[in-house]
Amino acid sequence: MNYEVVIRLGFFFGVFSLVALAEVIWPRRQLKTRRWRRWPSNLGIVVLDTLVVRLLFPVTGVLLALRIQDLGWGLFNVLNWPQVVEVVLAVIFLDMVIYWQHVVFHRVPFLWRLHRMHHADTEYDVTLGARFHPIEIVLSMMIKIVFIVALGVSPVAVIAFEVLLNGTAMFNHGNFKLPPSVDRWLRKFLVTPDFHRVHHSVFARETHSNFGFNLSVWDYLFKTYIAQPKEPHDQMEIGLPEFRNPRYLKLHWLLAIPFIKSRN
Repeated sequence: MNYEVVIRLGFFFGVFSLVALAEVIWPRRQLKTRRWRRWPSNLGIVVLDTLVVRLLFPVTGVLLALRIQDLGWGLFNVLNWPQVVEVVLAVIFLDMVIYWQHVVFHRVPFLWRLHRMHHADTEYDVTLGARFHPIEIVLSMMIKIVFIVALGVSPVAVIAFEVLLNGTAMFNHGNFKLPPSVDRWLRKFLVTPDFHRVHHSVFARETHSNFGFNLSVWDYLFKTYIAQPKEPHDQMEIGLPEFRNPRYLKLHWLLAIPFIKSRN
């Protein structure tokens, strides 16, 4: 597990590069705001989030999982099932936890104020998949820690889940075309870019739908799925009505969003 950071960074930069390249070759939408105006702040948030997590959580989820495994705590350590079964079940369960976390961050006013920063971007591309307020990231980390301990999630499962979550978040925020037949098939199992783009619509009903980040089954199961946006994908308006001022392209204004009063 000494290679955790290498694995995570390798997958992050690998997926990011592939999705960014696909956006150039097969763009789904014409961007109105140039990348050089958005990417510094969006990627700056990623760096800041990483620093905050490392500062506040010196013990990573993997190291915590190793300790829990040694102590024999948690459901999976009691059941002692084959590791492959445990990893698959842990990844599925943690994915459901993230789904419900996402729902709660939309429904609870204080948490929505934090999450608005993710929705305030008026464009939709790979950088949006990692653009979350540091306070939201800290709360999310605390939630994951609770379930890692309660379930006795193995270190392998923690790495697998983190890699999948980060990779699929960048994939489904990608501004690239998938053939309609591929999208229809793939969204039966996974969240595709067209599936998740609905979630970033300016219309509130669509904003509060399609909460999945990885597996699409939760939106089907819990009736939060909207198949297509009101407007065509290549014309739909992205973002939130109250955060369309160009000043919100700057990093310090992004960080201030949770503390700005608005009608929503």
